[in-house]
Amino acid sequence: MSIPQHAGGPIGSRDDLVRYLEAGSKTRADWRIGTEHEKFVYDLNTRKPVPYEGRPGIRALLEGMQRFGWSPVMEGEHIIGLTGKDGAISLEPGGQFELSGAALNSVHETCSEVATHQEQVREVANEIGAGVIGLGYAPTWRLDEVPMMPKGRYVIMRNYMPKVGGLGLEMMFRTCTVQVNLDFSSEADMVKKFRVGLALQPIATALFANSPFREGKANGFLSYRSHIWTDVDNDRAGMLPWVFDGGMGFERYVDYALDVPMYFVYRDGKYIDVAGKSFRKFLDGEVPELKGIVPTMDDWADHLTTIFPEVRLKKFLEMRGADGGSWRRICGLPALWVGIYYDQTALDAAWDLVKEWTAEERQALRDAVATQGFRTPFCNETVGDVARQMLDISAAGLRRRANQDASGMSEEGFLVPLRELVDRGYTRAEELLRKFRGEWDGDLAPLFSEYNFL
Repeated sequence: MSIPQHAGGPIGSRDDLVRYLEAGSKTRADWRIGTEHEKFVYDLNTRKPVPYEGRPGIRALLEGMQRFGWSPVMEGEHIIGLTGKDGAISLEPGGQFELSGAALNSVHETCSEVATHQEQVREVANEIGAGVIGLGYAPTWRLDEVPMMPKGRYVIMRNYMPKVGGLGLEMMFRTCTVQVNLDFSSEADMVKKFRVGLALQPIATALFANSPFREGKANGFLSYRSHIWTDVDNDRAGMLPWVFDGGMGFERYVDYALDVPMYFVYRDGKYIDVAGKSFRKFLDGEVPELKGIVPTMDDWADHLTTIFPEVRLKKFLEMRGADGGSWRRICGLPALWVGIYYDQTALDAAWDLVKEWTAEERQALRDAVATQGFRTPFCNETVGDVARQMLDISAAGLRRRANQDASGMSEEGFLVPLRELVDRGYTRAEELLRKFRGEWDGDLAPLFSEYNFL
């Protein structure tokens, strides 16, 4: 989750909020790719999550990373993140380690960034006795074993989550995701991409399903992380069916976000707890805890980071449906969506694929893939069939982009790991379940050695 945002001074009117989102519109030449990925850090000896302090520990990992040019982000006496020339490293509530990558020109550059980050984390983690694993959900740890990071916003969220959903703490402390952030050229382009992204997000969930275990046992899901989001806080999550209605645009999203309950307002290095109060009431001066505090664009930007639909609008669109995964497949997510979003023919084809789907069908699809993956029946096909079509559309878009690396490799090559999944007919989660029920004999200890991607 984000560190405090910097977006500007006092808000003059609702129009300022609309203009903030609209300012994200860019010419095609300025479109970029931003990839974020989270992973679990654990003690190599105990296979338990590492605490903030100590060795191995999250603080030691953050401090060690500074040798590569990262600068610390402090909250009081605690280092709670890092910033660099073109990106940031932040912490999720349970110590999940997140790289928010730079805005880059190609999937090749994105994958190079991922590889560099892997090398840096490997060096420091090896020194402190830590391992790193990419999954959508912590496979063996109990909730009471997971430490909370020393960030004020997480105290507020931890106290508020149980009031609005049954699985909010699970989301905070035991999930990891990979997401890609992509640009739009205009309001109309944003709306079309938003709709395509929402409709196809469940297909991406199946392609990246990778969270079949809970506390050492099979949990009955292929993407337990995806299931968790159905009961976190439905005021700020979900499939947003109104995005497909007439009149969708920047103003409509602003009106939605104004009524999403806030968690906090950040002032003078401290978080003020206003959980459950809407940003609209803040603007109208109706939040007692914020009496005398003038709403700013910084507050608005912070608030937008606390809204969690399957696709999120800020000054770009965030694709949020994927489980955390192995290093090899991280690059597949930006490739998948870049091929669709950054080629007009591909975007039109994707829209043709989904435009007749009803809100009920989209929701049913989103609910079912968490357990059934590629086998999910849909419109006289299966999700595996739709995934193949999605990959074909993306691959054609990437070929038309004709963006090659120095060796002549196309961006399309990053889709190969996803093609392999569809061709074999079962997800990464099912791959892990087969090993768990077979060669691992019900023991998840081998998971940490075979899939530690350092």
